[in-house]
Amino acid sequence: MPHDIQHYMRPGTLQLPALPPLSLYVHLPWCLRKCPYCDFNSHERREGTDARAQEQRYIAAVLADLEASLPLIWGRPVHSIFIGGGTPSLFSPDAIDQLIAGLRARLPLTPICEITLEANPGTFERERFAAFRAAGVTRLSIGVQSFNDAHLKALGRVHDGAQARAAVEEAARSFDTFNLDLMYALPGQTLDELKADVDTALAFAPPHLSLYHLTIEPNTVFAKFPPKVPDDDTAWDMLDHLIARTADAGMERYEVSAYARAGHRCVHNLNYWQFGDYLGIGAGAHGKISFAHRVVRQVRHRQPDLYMDKALTGDAVAQEHEVTRRDLPFEYMVNALRLRDGFTVQDFTEKTGLPPSSVRSQLSEAEQNGWLEQDGAWWRPTARGFDFLSDVQQLFLPDNANSQTPMGR
Repeated sequence: MPHDIQHYMRPGTLQLPALPPLSLYVHLPWCLRKCPYCDFNSHERREGTDARAQEQRYIAAVLADLEASLPLIWGRPVHSIFIGGGTPSLFSPDAIDQLIAGLRARLPLTPICEITLEANPGTFERERFAAFRAAGVTRLSIGVQSFNDAHLKALGRVHDGAQARAAVEEAARSFDTFNLDLMYALPGQTLDELKADVDTALAFAPPHLSLYHLTIEPNTVFAKFPPKVPDDDTAWDMLDHLIARTADAGMERYEVSAYARAGHRCVHNLNYWQFGDYLGIGAGAHGKISFAHRVVRQVRHRQPDLYMDKALTGDAVAQEHEVTRRDLPFEYMVNALRLRDGFTVQDFTEKTGLPPSSVRSQLSEAEQNGWLEQDGAWWRPTARGFDFLSDVQQLFLPDNANSQTPMGR
């Protein structure tokens, strides 16, 4: 059962001068089919399922989950909402409207609160885009992955290239801002094929692109049956082309995998990367909530049926732990180091409650290695630092911290 609010407000080893911005993540877990590369908490919708009844029960569970969590975030304005999955666009526009109305009734949303919905390019979902906009969604994120039919088939996607192009056209009609997800280093993909995918995407002048290297994640079909993917040199050539081509098109690479036109950076993801707070509700959702003397992470029950049963009785949280002082530098840096703009040590101390001395030696080592550079109060990753991001991040793991650093627990 969830703790009483006083449990979180009790004295602790941290002293946060203020609470960071707050976002909300809502997980809708169902897909038409599980993709072989996907390690997200997604579940194929069973045949014969009454979709409307399932939607209604799930939304009731999500709102009950939120109600039980309100004491933890009471009075804090919400700057962004991200409805992810799964394939949230499988839910009917009426269900999404009901969900957003329920969130608005319970949370103080900022006047320009960004509300993102993840969508697939299939014809079934595309026909709903305008209705999602009318329901209150302000930003669409479309999982295109590729415009090449052969590569889409290899990825197990249920749409084809023509549906992907039609979806982007519809998104541009219905939304002032939207994102396209593309993958590269796909099974059998050549550099020329990657160039064609990027050219097709940029022809639509998207406000935002997320460009991901295909990663073989544990516990996926691809991990069990690994496909033949481009070698490392080819993958680097692909990344070099992506960086140059998007820059030529007027898009800024503001995060390792995120490219945006002016005014179209993703507010929600920026809050993650800047170590902001986010309440995660829905099956398997993760959350991070700060209090005056501690930072807490939560995970909801993963299986949708179990989650609904638990959430409807006020018991949606499966796991919870307080982030230790030893772990906070890595938790902050694993996100902040992904940003082209970098971070300030003052922001680090405000978000973690730790002194500057807790990261001084690591910052110095990263600078000596040519991975970070200092510009006044700001620390930014160099081009080399972006290329060796995991090495930079690992400097801040507890085992790599200077033994004299005043971390404690």
